[in-house]
Amino acid sequence: MGERVDGTARPATAEDTIALGAQLGAHLKAGDVVVLSGPLGAGKTVLAKGIAQAMDVEGPVVSPTFVLARVHRARQADRPAMVHVDMYRLLDEPGADLLGELDALDLDTDLEDAVVVVEWGEGLAERLSDSHLDIHIDRRSDTETRTVTWHWSRT
Repeated sequence: MGERVDGTARPATAEDTIALGAQLGAHLKAGDVVVLSGPLGAGKTVLAKGIAQAMDVEGPVVSPTFVLARVHRARQADRPAMVHVDMYRLLDEPGADLLGELDALDLDTDLEDAVVVVEWGEGLAERLSDSHLDIHIDRRSDTETRTVTWHWSRT
């Protein structure tokens, strides 16, 4: 998989999904935003675990649904932190302001110096950065195999 190339994959297991996340995460840099979309249970958090693995950040990576965001510090001083955000709670709020919500959380990290991974953020998260990676995960109910498509913004 080349650097910042769009694509499609069909990971058959959670381990395959983590490996795909790691492949994609290896190309992320500070200031990037990753938008993870797909239905409940599709594997968004599993893919985020792979991204975190490639970024070598502190864990564990779990769904931040009830806290809205978690900061995973980089283990190496010259690497960006990963801010893992879940917008699910804000979906029913018209005009939700992602930047305002994140600022109100006082995350103790500058978003420009981190990679922000947003679950359920489609249509909102892109406003955080011109440089973003859109990932859509789809999973049929009768199989563990997922279809993952990704598209890098061109900035």
